[in-house]
Amino acid sequence: MKKWLKRIALISLVATMALSLTACGQNKSSNSGKKVTIEYFNQKKEDFEKKNPDIHVKEVDVPNAGTVLKTRMLSGDVPDVINIYPQNIDFQEWAKAGYFEDMTHASYIKNIKNHYADSFKINGKIYNALLSANVYGFFYNATEFKRLGIKAPKTWAKFEQIVKKIKASGKAPFAVAGTEPWTLNGYHQLSLATVTGGAKQANQLLRFSAPNGIKVNNPYIQKDFTRLNLLRENAQQNWRGASYNDAVVSFANGKSLIMPNGSWALPMINQQKPKFKVRTFAFPAAKAGHEMTVGSGDLALSISSKSKHKKAAEKFVAYMTTPAAMQKYYNVDGSPVAVKGVKQRGINSQLGGLSTLAFTKHDMVWLAQDWTSENDFFNLTASYLMTGNKQQMVNDMNTFFNPMKASN
Repeated sequence: MKKWLKRIALISLVATMALSLTACGQNKSSNSGKKVTIEYFNQKKEDFEKKNPDIHVKEVDVPNAGTVLKTRMLSGDVPDVINIYPQNIDFQEWAKAGYFEDMTHASYIKNIKNHYADSFKINGKIYNALLSANVYGFFYNATEFKRLGIKAPKTWAKFEQIVKKIKASGKAPFAVAGTEPWTLNGYHQLSLATVTGGAKQANQLLRFSAPNGIKVNNPYIQKDFTRLNLLRENAQQNWRGASYNDAVVSFANGKSLIMPNGSWALPMINQQKPKFKVRTFAFPAAKAGHEMTVGSGDLALSISSKSKHKKAAEKFVAYMTTPAAMQKYYNVDGSPVAVKGVKQRGINSQLGGLSTLAFTKHDMVWLAQDWTSENDFFNLTASYLMTGNKQQMVNDMNTFFNPMKASN
């Protein structure tokens, strides 16, 4: 899925983390006492490659990492340590097939806050160390909000009110990338979760209902249309032809005051050097206190069950779950960190409106954790925003989910 455009290489982080890894690797990691090499397959752009006295971490960072990883997994050429997104269906299938080491009782799992790793258990076992996450919601122009006398909304009704006020001011309420539907995925998933009461309830409506059970007149679907309409009726000029970059520029130059997107968009926003305070808020619900964000593991490590150097791999993953290591990561990357003891910026920071909800009951995992695919869902979302055809969207949803329901 394209939702995570990765950060630029974190060169300063590479150096400091590599030195720390050297320091933590003084004990021998293999009973032979010889230096061993463990292969770290990285689907992000950060570089962890350095030597310690007995472990060399060989980082593999390739284009089309998901495709390359799938080929290697299926051929039996499994890297020792893998950065893999635990909500993905591939991860779930590979864990069930025994490709990954069981981490359920590993001491380093206790370093992860709020039992976040439990959210991705497979048959009751943990196969992935969740170190950081992405979050989705709304970026907003806090400077212009203050000038207009409005605040980040806590309820859907208040959200509708501030959108009207922004539009009346002559500004576009939303910056939307009409040609890149993946950017709208979080909006639609959060819409459905907030109207139904949560992620589980949303999937009861979508994934686990009867075949062709999604109807235009369903009250939850009606509320979903209302939320989608707010976006389609209040986006910037020419939004249907806008790219992801176009939407970022529209927001960063102050023409649009709100942009629905994920934490991964912040570096791109800041590259535009906006002349206002960038802040975030979560997706509003019917009642204050029920706002939600959506996301999943971003830097998330699994160990191959077939690794010839499990002790070395365990040492590497254990190091990465320490606050010393992840503080350095957070200081550069800024994504919410799941490791206990990492000092993170608060509610008044750029991502504060979302990151303070990370790893809490207000932070749901992407609904596709229970789906077999995802692309057609965000494509049907974009199709509805383009046309406003309610029956077509419902038809597309049933077509998308019906094949999955055969296994219900």
